[in-house]
Amino acid sequence: MPAPPPQNALDRDTFGQRLRQARKQKGWTLAQVAERSGVSITTISRAERGQLALGYDNFAALGQALQMDMGSMFSDTQHPPPSPLQEGPVLTRAGQGVVYQGPAFAYEFLGTQAAGKKMIPTLGTVHARQIHGPQDYARHPGEEFVYVLSGAIEVHFEDGQCLPLGRGDSLYFDSRLGHAYISVSRQLAKVIGVVTDESGLMKAAKDESLGG
Repeated sequence: MPAPPPQNALDRDTFGQRLRQARKQKGWTLAQVAERSGVSITTISRAERGQLALGYDNFAALGQALQMDMGSMFSDTQHPPPSPLQEGPVLTRAGQGVVYQGPAFAYEFLGTQAAGKKMIPTLGTVHARQIHGPQDYARHPGEEFVYVLSGAIEVHFEDGQCLPLGRGDSLYFDSRLGHAYISVSRQLAKVIGVVTDESGLMKAAKDESLGG
């Protein structure tokens, strides 16, 4: 029997409702969001209805197109909405991040109560064991850092590079280059990942320009 989802898991229905609400608030059609994000209409529609788990590249593209802060997208529904980091440090206790199950990765998003943050820190479990095709490669603006906590992974790039990483190894790269993680150890690998949030960076630059 599969293990029940953790209490802090963000289910697909709730995530889909947030996407739909953000789209409706802007008065946009599915086609308009697809044009702005590069994500297909079918994928957006299925995600909004809770029928599809999105990979990082898709929800990052949708978040940027809809101008959704990652904290709002993956906030814990049991706690208040995210607040600006200037209000004080944001503490995430062990096992209290917001969990989202993607197609090849289980993400535990950390620091979700910090709105407008410039980095997206996650604790991840790599479920993928092989790459099936070009669709498995994620591509998104920004930079990415990964550190292996346990197990072993391979990071494959669309240009043909394959870099093996074991416990304690880390990698920093331009995430615009297509990349995919697979677990190669007996147990699924656990990693810490940090991705720069381009929407947060652009918002910060806009705020600074307005303040100047």
